[in-house]
Amino acid sequence: MEPLQNITVINLAVNLPGPWAADRLASLGARVVKLEPPAGDPLAHLAPTWYEELKRRCEIVTVDLKTPAGQAELNRLLADAHLLITSHRPSALTRMGVEVPEGVGHVEIVGDVDNPEHAGHDLTYQAEAGTLTPPHMPKVLLGDLMGASQAVSAALALLIAGGGHTRIGLKQAALDMAAPYLHGVTAPEGLLGGSVDNYRIYPAKDGFVAVAALEPHFAARLADHATSFPERSVAEIEKWARQVDLPISAVR
Repeated sequence: MEPLQNITVINLAVNLPGPWAADRLASLGARVVKLEPPAGDPLAHLAPTWYEELKRRCEIVTVDLKTPAGQAELNRLLADAHLLITSHRPSALTRMGVEVPEGVGHVEIVGDVDNPEHAGHDLTYQAEAGTLTPPHMPKVLLGDLMGASQAVSAALALLIAGGGHTRIGLKQAALDMAAPYLHGVTAPEGLLGGSVDNYRIYPAKDGFVAVAALEPHFAARLADHATSFPERSVAEIEKWARQVDLPISAVR
């Protein structure tokens, strides 16, 4: 038996954090009903394959929550639900007349817990957290994905408690993900920031390799070999690393 087999989750959230969290709950056995607006989920246009992946375990219902009929349908579904996930601003939830019944947990994903009405996205939250290297754009949506993970944890806690409300902030999640840098671990002078020879990225003849020989026994095996990397191909370095049991991977 899956741990959440008898749990019903209603998800009003579109884009990434809410659907990601809902999919993880579905993977644990929960029944997830996702209510999408008539225009659909923007993620379906931004990343169609990702959208399909995140909806594969959900029941999709098109509902216009701006209408009385749509609000009545939401209330009907909530009557038999255990958990509600939203990603609207609080004022939008109020306009839609969302009322969470007693005993139903509510995970509310917002941009900023301290100022939930303020507009923002992962890019602006990473900018505030200090994880950007201008002019390059981030390859990972740190705030969105950490926020989604925190929403899953919050959902499980509310299910154990038998209801309640938790607000998850994507800005706060981005700050959590920035902790290694803010505490100096991944800063340029930090141990994991490239300041030591046995934990950094090296150029090879046809690309780059990531070397993570952090432990002393790995560092000893690496000694005097890194200087030859520019004359060797990535494939040659990876093959050698497997032979001598070193954590080295091609940068793809």
